[in-house]
Amino acid sequence: MRKVLITLVMLSLLTTGFMFAGGQDEVADDAPTSLIVSSRLYSRATETKFLYDEIFPEFEAENNAIVKFEILEDEPLLKRARLMAETGRYTTDVVIVGTGWMPQWIEGGYVEALPVNDWNDRTFSAAFMGTTSMGGKTYFAPVGADVYLMLANNKAIKYLPAGTDVQNITWEQYVDWAVAIAEGEGEGKTAVTGVPMKSLIYMYGGMFLSFGGEFPVINSAGANEAWKLLTKMKNAYSPTVMTYDNVTIPMKSGETWLTVAHMARMGEAYRSNPSNYVIAPAPSGPKGIGSIAGASGFSLPVGAPNRELAIKFIEFMTRPDIAVRIARGTGGFLPPIDEAIAVLGDSPIDEVIKKGVMVLQNGVLSGVPASEYTSWGAVKQVYDDVFAEMIIGTGVYDKALLDAAQAKLEALKN
Repeated sequence: MRKVLITLVMLSLLTTGFMFAGGQDEVADDAPTSLIVSSRLYSRATETKFLYDEIFPEFEAENNAIVKFEILEDEPLLKRARLMAETGRYTTDVVIVGTGWMPQWIEGGYVEALPVNDWNDRTFSAAFMGTTSMGGKTYFAPVGADVYLMLANNKAIKYLPAGTDVQNITWEQYVDWAVAIAEGEGEGKTAVTGVPMKSLIYMYGGMFLSFGGEFPVINSAGANEAWKLLTKMKNAYSPTVMTYDNVTIPMKSGETWLTVAHMARMGEAYRSNPSNYVIAPAPSGPKGIGSIAGASGFSLPVGAPNRELAIKFIEFMTRPDIAVRIARGTGGFLPPIDEAIAVLGDSPIDEVIKKGVMVLQNGVLSGVPASEYTSWGAVKQVYDDVFAEMIIGTGVYDKALLDAAQAKLEALKN
């Protein structure tokens, strides 16, 4: 028994990394380095799991590293960067930041320029260079771009207005279609996120752009024209629309048949049963296809504890082949790398991405100026309140309500 116990103790010591006769240092030298990545992107459990299962292991094997991925929204990410700069205690190796927040990171001196000239096998999308770069230097390597697309259940096609091309639909035709579905089915079948502070602002904001408005101005001439059209949809939205915090679930279940939403959310529904849906660019207005377009970017924080490993990680994650795998595996985010887009095939998820590329390259786009406001959630709420009162509520256009809403937005500016 004593011999068995001694053997078990020795095995325990060996598996916990302790070695006799000076072997401890040798094991420590070979121990993998932990790389801390703080991200506002890939927050859904399915997305994070995909990265841990399919992407990170390859990098870890190449570099004797362990990637520790944490989700943190843009505002607390920036606050933490400021705190680290003030205290001189740096804990994060890589950050993934939204485009709307990048100027503050660069101007604050919280990130280093990246050696992108050494990565000559990739060309980052020009659409985001205005925020990812400054003074001729690139501080963020863009990833996970997105625009808004339209998704329709095949059951809705019979209500499509005569002469309408789904792939080139206008907002007027979209609204008429939604109304016709509701009248034909006895209830609304169109989805948007009715739960406050979700994504309604982006769907409507894109529509306003297509009418010549600016984002997030809620009472511009273009926005007013769009709101007049939207009041027709009082009964076209699903009766349970105010419970939707994500349109993927009702679109997958068939509770709703029509929506305009974030391409990754559309991708999740579309690829679940491609034969059941038609996917297309967002509807167009007089100025073209409007869409809120976002992206995130990898960057190297000043003071990163594992600087060289962090650079290797950013280089790895933006390789064209890796970027395509990540885009496919996370629901259909658009890889903002020209060489990655060039290798897309004909799979359902590639179809989603290619529709997004079409909007990105040809649409009337706006980013999200979240950092210009004291609370972006409060900005979203202003849109949500107008939706609840003027669209779901009265169904009557109210310019005074929109002017008051714009005053609230102005009061929220920094």
